[in-house]
This record gives sequence, structure tokens and C-alpha cells, in this order.
Amino acid sequence: MLIYRLIPFLIFFLFLGSVDSFSQTKKTREELEREKAEVQARLREFDAILKQTTATKKTSLGELNALTRQFQTQNRLVNTLDREVRLINQEISETENKIESLENQLKDLKAEYSRMIYNSSKLNRGLSIVAFVFSSGNFNQLYMRLKYLKQYSDSRKQQAEQIEKLSLELVDQRAQLDQKKADKIAVLSEEQKERAELERLRKSQQGVVNTLSKKEKDIQRQITATKKQQEQLNRMIKQVIEDEIRRAEAEANKANSTTTKKAGTSMPMTPEAAALSSSFAGNKGKLPWPVEAGFVSQGYGTYPHPTLKGIVLDSDGLEIRTQPNAAVRSVFDGTVSKISTIPGYGLTVIIKHGEYFTMYSRLKNISVKVGQTVKAKETIGQVAANADGQSEVHFQTWKGLQIMDPATWITSK
Repeated sequence: MLIYRLIPFLIFFLFLGSVDSFSQTKKTREELEREKAEVQARLREFDAILKQTTATKKTSLGELNALTRQFQTQNRLVNTLDREVRLINQEISETENKIESLENQLKDLKAEYSRMIYNSSKLNRGLSIVAFVFSSGNFNQLYMRLKYLKQYSDSRKQQAEQIEKLSLELVDQRAQLDQKKADKIAVLSEEQKERAELERLRKSQQGVVNTLSKKEKDIQRQITATKKQQEQLNRMIKQVIEDEIRRAEAEANKANSTTTKKAGTSMPMTPEAAALSSSFAGNKGKLPWPVEAGFVSQGYGTYPHPTLKGIVLDSDGLEIRTQPNAAVRSVFDGTVSKISTIPGYGLTVIIKHGEYFTMYSRLKNISVKVGQTVKAKETIGQVAANADGQSEVHFQTWKGLQIMDPATWITSK
């Protein structure tokens, strides 16, 4: 009789284990779906931006940078779909194993149920239940027979319930298996389509690489010229920051001044400026982009071009490709510290956020003025288009006189 009592508990623990495994798989599947949706949104953004410059598009380093970023994002989508297929295969295998296990359990339960009935018929020697009870030799035997019949009835009821439960679970698992197989076919079809697009982008990218490889000297001259313009831009922002530091130090030296310099900060600040600075620092990695839609066409730092041999890229900020005439926004609350024009970078706005500074270049017009207080995501101007028809914002972040990688400050895409 002990085995009859243990069977429901064994089934419960087996079911509990399968639920836990299912929840883990579901979580991973949801994460993959979320990642796929994000990548697809990025690719739609690429398409929307690049299609608007098709008419004026030229074979240039900027076009190659955009194609390279698009190819990398497309490749990420293909890899995500490949991971999804592998996960579905794992789910199919787990479900098939679960079905096999349930079928074996159901088979054992039905066999056990049959043995219960057979053993019961042998024990009462073919007598009816009433005759079996009242044929007892004494009261104690009568009581034991009644108790046995109660246990028998309860066990048979439990067995019948478990058989029904397992039968329903089998139906559900088989339906899930059919759905997973259908999902796999759909994802494989999607992956095949996206791989074809990846190959198209690869060929397009290679075509641009082949063309630009013949113009290496021209590209090197272009990079050298841009570097000189960037140095002029950096001298300007350093001068602005140095002026701000001198003003803050002069204010701190005044009698009864609330401006003080704390350890770890780059300049004296009022309590309000210190709070703003702390808030800016606390939002590292969460700041909005300086444009609503866009992608990084060139990252921060010095590094070899990912596809064009012999070419080294160098930037003290991010080059963010966006839609023509897009609004350029402040990434955080602050005060406009400087508006200037630099050759190659057009109109430039510098915004102060306590001891932090952000710079926005390549604007064609500006809608703020020096000394104006701005809020996060407030429009400060409009992006300009270069000779190749590309609309790019040059964006920098500074802490005092220390330049920083802007990509670590804005939200990731």
C-alpha cells in the first residue's frame, strides 16, 4: 500500500521540476525575443536614416562607416535568430523527453491500477463487497476489512485522478510540441531572409571598400584635416572650461561665498551646482541621446578601421548619424556656456552641468543663447548636412579638463 501513497508525491515532484525548467526556458526565450525586437528597431532606424541620403550618397568614408555599423547590427540579428533556433531545438528535445516520461508514467499508473483491481478480487475471493465484510469472523476482522476497503477506495480514486491528470498533461505537451515545431519553421524562414540581407550588405560594403582602397591617400588627407579641425575644437572647449574654473575659483575666494571645492571634484561649485554635477554623474549610462533617432557612425578613441586596411580612425567624441534636419537636444539639465563656429564642425554649443560639460557640433542653426538654462531633451539646434549629404552630430563629454568616452554616458542601443 505504501507505493500507492508515494505515487502522487513522486508525480508532484516530477511536475515541479518540469515547471521550473519551463520557467527558465521561457525567461531565456523572452530575453531573446526582447533582444531581437531591439535589434530590429535599430535596423529600421538605419534604413530610415540611410534612405533619406540615398539621392546625395557618395562613395565616402562616412558611407563606409554607416554600412559597417549596419552590417554589424544585421549580423547581430542573424546571430540572435540562430540562438533562438538553438533554443527552440532545446525546447523541442525537452518536450519530447517530457512526453516520453509522461507516457511511461501513465503506462505504469494504468498497470498499477489494474494490479490493484486484480489483487482486490483475489483478496475477497470473488465475494461481493457486502458478503466480504459480513463474512468476518469477529469484530476486529470486520473493522480491518472496512479499513482495507476505505484504503482501497481512496487509492483507486487517487490512481484514477492521476491517470486523468497525466492524460491531460500529455495532450497539452503534444500541443506545445506542435507549436514549437511551427515556431522553429517560422524562425528558420526569418533567419534565411536575414542572412540574405546580411550577404547583400556584405557585398555592398565590400564594393565601397574596394573603391576607397584606391583612394587611400585622399582618405588619409581627409583624416589629417579632420584631426586638425578637431584639435581646434578641443582647444576651444578647454579654453571655455578653464574660464569657467577661473570664475568659480574667483567666486570661492569672495567673502561669505557658498562656492567651495570638495575632494574629487575638478572645480569649486555652489551647493546647487554640486547637486547638479552629482545628479549628472549618477545618470552615467542613462543619459538620452543628443538626437532622438540615430546610430554611432564613428566611436570614441583611436582604432583601426574595422574594414578598410591601413586606415586609423581617431575621434575625441562620437559621430552620430541621424535624419536630415533632426533636432539636436541637451542630454541633461544645464546652462549654455558657449556658442561658437569651428571650421569643419560648424556651429557648436557647449553646455555646463556642474563640473561636467557636453559639446554638440555640426549644427546648422541654434535655438538657445549663452547663459540660458536648458532641460534634458530640450532642443538646442538643428543638425547640418555635410557635402556627402550625411547628417552627423559630433558629441563630446568632459569632466573639468578631462575628456571622457560619451558612449559610457548615454543609454546603449
